[in-house]
Amino acid sequence: MHANIEKYDNFLSSLCGPSSSTWTKAQESALLEPYTYITANPGKKVTEKLVEGFNLWLNVPKDKLAVVKRAAGLFHSASLLVDDIEDDSQLRRGIPVAHKIYGVPQTINTANYVYFLAYQELSALRPKVQRHTCDSSAGPDSRFTDDSPAAEMPDFSKRLISNHDLDLIVIAELMSLHHGQGLDILWRDTLRCPTEDEYVQMVKDKTGGVLRTIMKIMMACATTNTNVDYIPLSNLIGIYYQIRDDYMNLQSDQYADNKGFAEDLSEGKFSFPIVHGIFEQPENQLIMNVLQKRPKTPTLKHHAIEYLRNATKSFDYTLAVLKKLEQQAREELERLGGNPILSALLDKLHVDA
Repeated sequence: MHANIEKYDNFLSSLCGPSSSTWTKAQESALLEPYTYITANPGKKVTEKLVEGFNLWLNVPKDKLAVVKRAAGLFHSASLLVDDIEDDSQLRRGIPVAHKIYGVPQTINTANYVYFLAYQELSALRPKVQRHTCDSSAGPDSRFTDDSPAAEMPDFSKRLISNHDLDLIVIAELMSLHHGQGLDILWRDTLRCPTEDEYVQMVKDKTGGVLRTIMKIMMACATTNTNVDYIPLSNLIGIYYQIRDDYMNLQSDQYADNKGFAEDLSEGKFSFPIVHGIFEQPENQLIMNVLQKRPKTPTLKHHAIEYLRNATKSFDYTLAVLKKLEQQAREELERLGGNPILSALLDKLHVDA
């Protein structure tokens, strides 16, 4: 019983030495398993295509671009892990969501950890600063040494976004993401339908948060077009993508295979077509009642979808909005000088009437 008690006799002294981590690769692998699970089944890689497309204009150095891509993947995957919990989703990309396998507590912890891993990746992009040396025999000016050659020091005077502000950028955009997600959840759980303008602003915060984080980091690291503002186009693509996703959730057979049939209705979510349907005929409470029931079986879902299709014409309206947003995105691409990668992405995302 007392065989090992002596090791605690001078335990405090053992805590005063240099810090050394006992964290092992096996522990790291176990902690990341929900993340590894979701990334083993990749999606449409839209974020990756956006990075490649915008880099045609920005020409971020290869080493920094690799950091951006890794961080983007980490941010995106962490947000999906959390979204699936908050939406009580069943499927992601055609397989059970991570928290149904690993449990909610472990998946939340993993998602939070992955956010910090992304933040750690971005530390490599911070500009090197003068560091203080301990050579007291040298002159006062020589006690500070610059870790980066003068030739590599960029001219910040013409940059819209400085790489000295990366921490503030990431924090602000992650706050925006949580603002948007928080409103989405609040409206759902209090059965309060937002206006169309409120919904679009929420999407700009939520879906646009990760995209703007990536875009601003790329702009801060760019070697060309450093004074061009690509944020409006990024916001437009983010809003277009989310409204398209809302439409596909209720209309696409492929989406049903990957995420479940009309899951937005099961989650009680106020998506774009649903918001339109509610305000188009405010005296009719059919959609509000269906959302309140959170239906899991197809019968009520089919009935609600037919109502949105035939009574309020909400899918026609959504398609008309998507057409306008896509056209504006393509016009902006041309105004900025053309971009074959982003044009191809819009081709891929295009929804036929």
